[in-house]
Amino acid sequence: MAGSVLDARYTRRRRRNAIAKALALAATLVGLGWLVLILGALLWQGFGGLSPAVFTEMTPPPGSAGGLLNPIIGSLILTVLAVVIGTPIGILAGTYMAEYGRYDKLTSVVRFINDILLSAPSIVVGLFIYEVMVAPMGHFSGYAGGVALAVLVIPVVVRTTEDMLTLVPNALREAATSIGLPRSLAITQICYRAARAGMVTGVLLAVARISGETAPLLFTSLNNQFWSTNLNAPISSLPVVIFQFALSPYRDWQALAWTGALIITMAVLALSVTARALVATGKQS
Repeated sequence: MAGSVLDARYTRRRRRNAIAKALALAATLVGLGWLVLILGALLWQGFGGLSPAVFTEMTPPPGSAGGLLNPIIGSLILTVLAVVIGTPIGILAGTYMAEYGRYDKLTSVVRFINDILLSAPSIVVGLFIYEVMVAPMGHFSGYAGGVALAVLVIPVVVRTTEDMLTLVPNALREAATSIGLPRSLAITQICYRAARAGMVTGVLLAVARISGETAPLLFTSLNNQFWSTNLNAPISSLPVVIFQFALSPYRDWQALAWTGALIITMAVLALSVTARALVATGKQS
């Protein structure tokens, strides 16, 4: 009797396990299927528009040939500005949370706020920067766009910096203290070097996140149809140009939007692969 009961339970568990595996596999296939469809459409529509003109000519008026030079350069400028502003703040905050205030109440508060920023909609960030920078200045600007993207960079860098420094063995810190090394030097010369791969990975992931952000730029740097590197004025960016061209009724603009989307996708893919390679290198070392 007991054996038959156990066999029945085992059979039910195997049946449930098979059903769960089948559902998980089906969900995976559905997700991968949509991913393949999206990437296939992107490659089909965007690859045909790739040419040297895309990287050497300005955005054209409707019905004319042109490229995406000014939005590509504008996106690079805004990304560099965001990284320059956001990375030091994120690294310093993450360093405090991991090294100086690991068990402080302030660290718990900062970590909670940082987690909120990580999941906050980017359009909310754009509205906030619009209120504190664009409205008082009276005009859109590249500075406002860079600051908006920097706000998105900071929480990613804070989280990765704290996590990577927390993983550094305490034995390294104790060894530095035993030879009389000041705490600041122990952090910069030992902890930073041990966590360097992970920290750089965090910066790359932050860059990958802001590469395709459109909403905050619509409220801050807006767009510029012409060549401009003046950060105190509206500046072009690739995500905003893709947004505007994709919604336009002109076929040539729509083709450029597909090509721009392909460029952003390949850039994000390259950053993600580089980040994973750095993580693998850090684990091996």
